[in-house]
Amino acid sequence: MKDEFLNLEKQRRTIYSLGRNVNQTPEELVPFLESVIKNTPSAFNSQTTRVVFAFGKAQDKVWDIVADNLKKVMNNDEAFEKNTKPKIDGFKNAFGTLLWFTDTDVVHGLEEQFPAYKENFYDWSEQAQGNAQYAVWTALAENGLGANLQHYNPLIDADIAKEFDIPKNWRLRAQMDFGSIEAPAGDKEFMEDSERFRVFK
Repeated sequence: MKDEFLNLEKQRRTIYSLGRNVNQTPEELVPFLESVIKNTPSAFNSQTTRVVFAFGKAQDKVWDIVADNLKKVMNNDEAFEKNTKPKIDGFKNAFGTLLWFTDTDVVHGLEEQFPAYKENFYDWSEQAQGNAQYAVWTALAENGLGANLQHYNPLIDADIAKEFDIPKNWRLRAQMDFGSIEAPAGDKEFMEDSERFRVFK
């Protein structure tokens, strides 16, 4: 069996120590990642995934919004400064962030068009999100870049929508920050195969 894809899978790790020592420019990365997303499968070819690319000041603003909202809900300045702020600053130090959305108008339109499958379309849109996120994450790894995936939605939804003029029908699903790998991921543990897989012949 060829194992090139498996090797790429192994390269794709959750990297928290990210920097801006990136050889590629936004002008190079954006069309490449757009193509990766466009070629990712979705049920009924529904193409429900939407992405906002944030670099520079926009990248900083994303994580400022996260920090501001977390500080409001924590009500503990000491804990925020000691634990939360350093974590958010780590995400802010990355080269860029992808804001992942689902176009709910498309989902609802499919529910109306195909009522027999109505209960499935939202789940399928989530699967499309996962497919696209994984494809982008692996493509970044192939190009020597690290990434991690965060989920501060819905806490930040309103402020993100206002800052980046997001359509009302776009629902925020995740934030993926990426950049140069400043420290590798740790060892990865796996559960027993016997607990995970079953084969019948």
